[in-house]
Amino acid sequence: MKYGKYILVPVLCFLSPFLLGARQDSGFDTMFRQAEKVADNNRLVCFGAVTPQWKDNGVFYYTTRTPDGNASYEVDVTAGTKTPVTAEVMQERLRSNSEGRQPQQPQAGMPAQGFRRGQTVSPDGKTEAFIRDHNVWIRPAGPGSNPGRQLSFDGTEGNAYSRPVWSPDSRRLAALRTGSVEERQVMLRESHPEEQVQPIYRWIDYAKPGDELPQTAVALFDAVEGRQIPVDMTPYRNQYELRFGRWSPDGSFFTFEYNQRGHQLYQLVAVDGTDGRTRTLAEERSETFVYYNTLWRHYYSDGSAILWISERDDWRHLYRIEPGTGHITQITKGEWNIREIEHINEEEGFALAYANGLHAAEGEDPYNKHLIRIDLKTGTVRDLTPENAHHEVSFNRDHSRMVDNYSRPDLPYTSVVRDATDGRILLVLQQADIRQLLAAGFTMPEVFHAKGRDGKTDIWGTIHRPMHFNARKTYPVVEYIYAGPHDAHVEKNFVAYSRVEKLAACGFIVVCIDGMGTDHRSKTFQDVCWRNLKDAGFPDRIPWIKAAAAVHKEMDISHVGIFGYSAGGQNALSALLFFPEFYKTAVALCGCHDNRMDKMWWNEQWMGYPVGPWYGENSNVDNAWRLEGNLLLINGEMDDNVDPASTLQVVSELIKHNKYFEQLYLPGFSHNLGSNYIDRRVFEFLWRHRND
Repeated sequence: MKYGKYILVPVLCFLSPFLLGARQDSGFDTMFRQAEKVADNNRLVCFGAVTPQWKDNGVFYYTTRTPDGNASYEVDVTAGTKTPVTAEVMQERLRSNSEGRQPQQPQAGMPAQGFRRGQTVSPDGKTEAFIRDHNVWIRPAGPGSNPGRQLSFDGTEGNAYSRPVWSPDSRRLAALRTGSVEERQVMLRESHPEEQVQPIYRWIDYAKPGDELPQTAVALFDAVEGRQIPVDMTPYRNQYELRFGRWSPDGSFFTFEYNQRGHQLYQLVAVDGTDGRTRTLAEERSETFVYYNTLWRHYYSDGSAILWISERDDWRHLYRIEPGTGHITQITKGEWNIREIEHINEEEGFALAYANGLHAAEGEDPYNKHLIRIDLKTGTVRDLTPENAHHEVSFNRDHSRMVDNYSRPDLPYTSVVRDATDGRILLVLQQADIRQLLAAGFTMPEVFHAKGRDGKTDIWGTIHRPMHFNARKTYPVVEYIYAGPHDAHVEKNFVAYSRVEKLAACGFIVVCIDGMGTDHRSKTFQDVCWRNLKDAGFPDRIPWIKAAAAVHKEMDISHVGIFGYSAGGQNALSALLFFPEFYKTAVALCGCHDNRMDKMWWNEQWMGYPVGPWYGENSNVDNAWRLEGNLLLINGEMDDNVDPASTLQVVSELIKHNKYFEQLYLPGFSHNLGSNYIDRRVFEFLWRHRND
């Protein structure tokens, strides 16, 4: 480690009037005490979403809350019956159910568990491959003292072979050879540990944008002839990641996936098992970014096709690759997205998948998830969950039946059993009863949409109103924000209690919005974030809030507040720096305020590589001089997700530019800042400045 004997840690302390003894007003005290009771809201909902525990393909058990306490049921899907069972019977049947489950076996040509130990036996059981002195060796399988036969000779401690995988015909081996780099480390200081008086220091590996990354090469060996077959890796340099795929069933080739640094090129590559030549089976290129976490692949067991998900036509759809020719055929089409593949049935030629946006043209919230059945030959799509709602589905073991819990923020759960072939409802299990919740003063959220920055695109979000809402009054408005481009973030199912509802109970109207730059709409919609995280969808959020206030006169948007965590913390401060004409008060918790300071894997995905001037243009640190409005910064000293120095660098710049702000730096806290004390500080700050 390249660190000196002594470590100097500057500690800065900022005392606000609140910390010096000023009391928040008694009105807020009363409201917060009432808001704390909102945590009991979940107990006021009966017959909520069903979590099935499947015994077999036709029977499952579940427990639910009723007005008289918990009740358990056995459901026989074939007979169409729901029978009450005692808690003791329920526990016994669940115990028997878990004991009867069998562990999954690895597929041929894929890494087995022995992979991690650096050794694996060939499919014919005759030969064992293993790693010795950083190189690949083979020897006869089974007991004995055979020293083995060395296949590679250039492995070193800093560039070692690993992960040997046999071809299905037991003739060839593929392996990876990976160089090592010295990863950046970040120091965390626990100022007040429980076990001792003195602080504790901990170093964590933490690569940041622009740091050097290890590089990997694939290697190919003929185990029968005992030789290495060269593979030209020149086209696959400058990697973010390279990972092994699998062998073809006939052993004629294996695949690997190449993610070029900067995430603008991603390739699925085949390596010929005879001569090591490479060819591209699928390629994703983008002038912005390829979001590699949404890529997906399925290899047909007979080697006839590979299914692939791509956004090449601006929407996330399913494609078929012919491995022999590399020909790609699009299977699904339309202005909607495949979210996840649940199940592939090769024999019958269909897929079960989750999708969103299917019914957007009819006015449905485009983020609602539906379960669809895809004909893999024709591309025909059937929606198995057609109700206008967000569907959360769980299947039996053979994917012939499913429990569908569907809801919206403004629609409590309905739970049904469906046939997974055509979506027919076989049995209605229950519908949520929220009469006790409404009697306690709960106000149903409202799903709202308005046009975004371009005047054409619908932006969707939710309005949360206080308990015992009075439409004749006006309420200050706060936005809860998280604009991370990796997902969409507004809740789409029914929720009786959340931090948002707790804040609303303090006398606010709280809004949650997914603006441009986030996921699950078109690729063009998401691309707004490219090298532009400071945008955070604000040019869509602001007109959305204005449109909502034009309809709902109870919304006072003269002094809008905003708060968020992590990427949302970065967004919240950005609101005051770049959009101070609209946002007046912000609380930024554990924010990644400069994308050069944060973790590589998240930030290079959206901000690109190499690090360029746009990193500084988007930085809350470099733009701290712009601050207008009321700001509270909160973070924990033990944050191993976002470098705590990120917030402290903002503090340093704010002091340099003589800006007023408040700070809460939390000893012993990590990235998780969920506590009643922190909620109180956040909510009190927003309340104190609601009219500033």
